[in-house]
Amino acid sequence: MHRFDRFARFVLPPGAVGVFAAILGVGWFTRPDRYVRGYAPEQPIPFSHALHAGTLKVPCGYCHSGATRSRVAGVPSVETCMGCHRVTKTDSPAIKTLTALYGSDKPLQWKRIHTLPDHVYFDHRPHVAAGIACQSCHGEVQTMKVVSRQMSMRMGNCLGCHRDPREALPKDSAIRRGPEHCAACHR
Repeated sequence: MHRFDRFARFVLPPGAVGVFAAILGVGWFTRPDRYVRGYAPEQPIPFSHALHAGTLKVPCGYCHSGATRSRVAGVPSVETCMGCHRVTKTDSPAIKTLTALYGSDKPLQWKRIHTLPDHVYFDHRPHVAAGIACQSCHGEVQTMKVVSRQMSMRMGNCLGCHRDPREALPKDSAIRRGPEHCAACHR
């Protein structure tokens, strides 16, 4: 028996498994908070989706107009908010802050809730065009006073829907599957 046989048989395989497990563990447990379920950063101005999207029934696309014409849905600009709040609830402290921002031409720095890692490519347009409701990924936003991430941004969630999209699609949709090849989401 060669002097390195014991090393190759008894030390190397468990060592390789240990290194692989450590890499996976570090990747899983050190992911940024902004990728986890329940993430809800404090916003510069309190905004209730329960009021706007729920009670007032403002469509998602009014504020997030990029969803139909861009990769990203976008967050509303101060001008979008002022479309209503020039005349509505003008005495509210939050609206006074918004009005001051509008007068100063400074952007409102909303904190993103739904973000993806840089290596992931996502385009809202084909999902919206297919009739997939915003709530499929973002949760029942119209009931949330404070929006939080409802879906984990793990690849398995996206693949699960691409493999069986029936729950997310309208009943009369001809779509049976979404693309599953790597280049569909990783560019």
